[in-house]
Amino acid sequence: MKTRYIILMVVALMALPLVIAACGGSSDEAAAPAESPSPTMAQQDIVDTAVAAGDFTTLVSAVQQAGLEETLRGEGPFTVFAPTDEAFAAVPQETMDALLADPTGALADVLTYHVVPGKVMSTDLSDGMQAETVNGQPLDISIEDDGTVMVNGAKVVTADIETSNGVIHVIDTVLVPSSN
Repeated sequence: MKTRYIILMVVALMALPLVIAACGGSSDEAAAPAESPSPTMAQQDIVDTAVAAGDFTTLVSAVQQAGLEETLRGEGPFTVFAPTDEAFAAVPQETMDALLADPTGALADVLTYHVVPGKVMSTDLSDGMQAETVNGQPLDISIEDDGTVMVNGAKVVTADIETSNGVIHVIDTVLVPSSN
């Protein structure tokens, strides 16, 4: 329980810049690129950016438990479709418990399904494209008539948060890979 609390705190701290960026636009502008980050923010890696944002405590905690933190601090570049704490809260507790019980297996599979190698900005996305994840399974990208970007049915609520080793796109749903 204490580990989960610490993870939640770390994820919350990582999300602060993303929350600040998200508060700057209306829901109609949600899929539009975020304002350019300050040089200080762009110099932070994906993990530090998520911690500073404050709305990704669950994600950061899960990344740490799965042993993926050093990878996401690495050179990259990486594109992370980052679910918010609210998105994780929508996952049934028994599912979260099962994932956390298998951090280097099931949890790592789910987390790596949110990461695409390379730096993929929103302007690089097109309707109907697929993006191969670190997990090995593709994500389906669609762009609705109003310009909203969807990733496997999850809405991109804030796009193009640049980091020193990639980019973060905030999504409203936790993505689950197929079980094959």
